[in-house]
Amino acid sequence: MTLSTGALFAIGLFAALWLLAGLWAIGRGVAMQRRSAFIAGQTDRLASLVEASPQLPVIVRPDWRIEAAERLSRWLGLPQGPRNFDELRGIDAGLDPAGHEQLRQAILGAQRGAKPFTLSLKPLGSARTIIVHGAAAPQTVGGAGSVLLWLSDATEGQHSLAQARRERDEALAAFEALSGLIEAAPFPMWFREADMRLALVNAAYVRAVEATSAATVIEEGVELCEPVAGISATDAAEAARTAGAAQQRTVPVTIEGERRIMRVVDVPLAAEGGRVFGIAGYAIDIQELESERGAHRRFVTTQRELLDRLSAAVAQFGPDQGLVFANQPFRRLFALSAEDVSEGRSFARLLDLWREGGRTPEVRDYPEWRQAHVDWFAKPDASEEDWLLRDGTHLHVVAQPTPDGGLLLIAEDRTEQVQLAGARDTLLRVRTATFDNLFEAIAVFAPDGRLHLWNQRFRRLWNVDEHILAGHPRVDTLMGGLADRLAKPSQISVMQEVIRAATLERTQRVGEIRFADGRHFDFASIPLPDGNALLIMLDITASRKMEGALRERNEALEAADKVKTAFLSRMSYELRTPLTSIGGFGEMLQSGYAGELPVAAKAYIDAIMDSVAVLGRQIDNVLDLAQGEAGTLAVERAPVDVRALLDKALAEAKPFAAAEKIELAGQMSNTLGTIEGDAPRLARLVAGLLDNAIRFTAPARRSGGRVLLHADGDEKGIEFVVSDNGPGMPDAVAAITRGTQAGTQSGGIGLALARQLVAAHGGTMEVLSEKGQGTLVRVSLPRGA
Repeated sequence: MTLSTGALFAIGLFAALWLLAGLWAIGRGVAMQRRSAFIAGQTDRLASLVEASPQLPVIVRPDWRIEAAERLSRWLGLPQGPRNFDELRGIDAGLDPAGHEQLRQAILGAQRGAKPFTLSLKPLGSARTIIVHGAAAPQTVGGAGSVLLWLSDATEGQHSLAQARRERDEALAAFEALSGLIEAAPFPMWFREADMRLALVNAAYVRAVEATSAATVIEEGVELCEPVAGISATDAAEAARTAGAAQQRTVPVTIEGERRIMRVVDVPLAAEGGRVFGIAGYAIDIQELESERGAHRRFVTTQRELLDRLSAAVAQFGPDQGLVFANQPFRRLFALSAEDVSEGRSFARLLDLWREGGRTPEVRDYPEWRQAHVDWFAKPDASEEDWLLRDGTHLHVVAQPTPDGGLLLIAEDRTEQVQLAGARDTLLRVRTATFDNLFEAIAVFAPDGRLHLWNQRFRRLWNVDEHILAGHPRVDTLMGGLADRLAKPSQISVMQEVIRAATLERTQRVGEIRFADGRHFDFASIPLPDGNALLIMLDITASRKMEGALRERNEALEAADKVKTAFLSRMSYELRTPLTSIGGFGEMLQSGYAGELPVAAKAYIDAIMDSVAVLGRQIDNVLDLAQGEAGTLAVERAPVDVRALLDKALAEAKPFAAAEKIELAGQMSNTLGTIEGDAPRLARLVAGLLDNAIRFTAPARRSGGRVLLHADGDEKGIEFVVSDNGPGMPDAVAAITRGTQAGTQSGGIGLALARQLVAAHGGTMEVLSEKGQGTLVRVSLPRGA
């Protein structure tokens, strides 16, 4: 069948349309495939994003089924992924009952009222914290009645938050503590803002400027420091900000009405980026510090002046081992120049210089010796050495490290001490030899009673072995074994007692003991300044024998003296009896009882009576002398007119003086008055002294002889002096001084009897005589007995 053209056209058109439709279908399929692949990729990408997201989406269906990733089981600690809501709670895992119920109620609220919620849950057995944000799920996600939960692990966030809160609390506490510390600081502190105006001051600042409050200080801008040299406090703060570093200055400040020296410090405070947002400042009172520094400087100056006056050589080295100071003795001893001190030469260099000058000891290895002495600086304790120099000088060197790392070097010249020590050793040896060869037996006991020292005579005296004494026995042990050496063994306790008194009571005791062999010893215990006691024993056997002989002789002399005294008394009595008869008959003849006598007979009678008077006085003198020597001279006490007694004596002596061509003169004071005494004996005393002076002067002075009686008195007594210009009698004066009698010429009274008469009246007599110059006798008598 032949198709028509229209049919063919229609068929061709249909085929073309079909082809076009096929081609469009193929293109549409390819496009949809591509879109499906894109959507699948996007889905996988979104799933990956959700999986990588820190939040986990969970869909809760109306029938409480759950759609969630595997991470939910890991977060809750469940063994497998939960499929429904009840599986969120397990045994020792998942949510606890309270949390599970709390989440259920929140989901119910979201399902019923579309109410969003946020919960914080902690799974059992885990330290994880899960934050749950819930709300009704969109229709496209879960359909009606579904709830979308977003879970996030907030464990690290909670820890960070807690840490931030703790850090905030600590920062606030530190800030409060710092603020309290600044407020309580005893010195002024302040803060300036960027415009240099005060923004904060503490209480010390307020007190310093004498303001009422900190607000007043800030409001009025009261500055602590007044301008100094044209620089104000704000200028100093601005300089600190410009420099970008703390600036300090020392200025005078008036604090509470008192002028003080303060160290003011301004510190710029910079934020991140270096921008300075304020200036902090504080002021420290250094008045006491400056005063102490001044006092320290004065102390150092005074100390150095004092060290210059010491005999010891002293030098000070600093922490750098350089010489800081050396006193004058140190400079002289080590020949230091002013340049050495001013340049602060090192200790090691000075050792080299001293070695060259012979001021260090000679050693075998000098470098090692030098290093050992440089190490003095590092030693914790002092070091001491003795240096023997080439010139024979002995130095004692002490090196004391100082706390600052320096060294104090002290050198003392002990040359003289060493020489004295040698001389002392020699003296000790001489003393020991002398000690052992003394005639006395000597022992020294310590305060505890032990024998300390002894000489050989002590050992031989007591016949004790040397090894026993070398054991330093106690006094009771030593003396207890020596009692048999004494004539009376009990006397050994006396020896122990005197030694104990010297050591313990510090008193000196003496005594005497007799040995069994007849020897006598005096002993004495003497306390020594060092607490020891010295025992001295002296052999007095010979003196005891001599004493016995002298005692026998003295007894014989006393017996002879008694015989002599009795003889003189007897003879005086025997002589006085006939003399009285002669005088009586002579007076009768003078009175004319035998008739008128011739002129020649009268002259004879007068001569006889004068001789009787002289002989009577001599007899009285002999009796007084005998009684005075026997100690039995007694005088009568009665008022005596001294002036009358002396005038009478002068009157009676003038004829004899005229006959001998001797000038006799008297000088009597009106203050003589009276004394209590024996008038006859005093008259004989004065008459005898005048008679002696005239008789001794006459032979030597054929012309120009002179005797003077001078008398004076006061309220205590009287004094008269008989002086002459005769030949003197020094031998007689020496004899009366020795206590022997001095006779006189022509029957004159002796000086010994004159002294006895004066002594019997309680007075004193002084005789001065020089050959060729005369004699002076001064007699002093008291007013009363």
